[in-house]
Amino acid sequence: MKRSIRIILAAAVIIIGAMDAMAIEEATYNVVKKDNKFEIRDYTPHILAETVVEGDLEEAGNKAFNMLFRYISGDNRSRDKVAMTAPVSQEPVGEKIKMTAPVGQQRVQERWAVSFMMPASYTLETLPEPADPKVTLRQVPARRIAAVRYSGFWSEKNYLRYKLALESWIREKGLTIVGDPLWARYNSPFTPWFLRRNEVLIPVDAGAD
Repeated sequence: MKRSIRIILAAAVIIIGAMDAMAIEEATYNVVKKDNKFEIRDYTPHILAETVVEGDLEEAGNKAFNMLFRYISGDNRSRDKVAMTAPVSQEPVGEKIKMTAPVGQQRVQERWAVSFMMPASYTLETLPEPADPKVTLRQVPARRIAAVRYSGFWSEKNYLRYKLALESWIREKGLTIVGDPLWARYNSPFTPWFLRRNEVLIPVDAGAD
């Protein structure tokens, strides 16, 4: 019994130490409103390194992570390393169809834009140029976001559960959705599921308070 307790305590120390070691820069925002597990936040402008991949929610993140991690690890024109930040974000991408009739736009297959936020010390001009043409850099303006935070596994089931809850709260508060939902993850894959910080983020009208 004593040996089991020692093992558990040792594991806890390792986990806490790993979490401290992974303290990294996060997206900057101010909380405008808080309602239990829901928040309205004002995010400052930031830059994303982004790639678009096909697949379902869970496999898309795995596909994209390696490409983006290679970029910040030196797979760029100047061979510079870029510090890891949080969160890793993922959002759906609609595929445009050639205009042959008044069709507009529709989703043909599952495509996801997965992104790493770049450190605030960089600009588009000072960030190293990606060597992989599938990785692009994009400036995101200041915007207002409705958010819900949860812990647990990185599963589509959890994502959809909290996305629906957030959408319901947004409607209840009379807010207007102005963009696609984002799935944000703040921890490494080695973090135990019950310690993970996950969020669903949905852009809303900046005039809302």
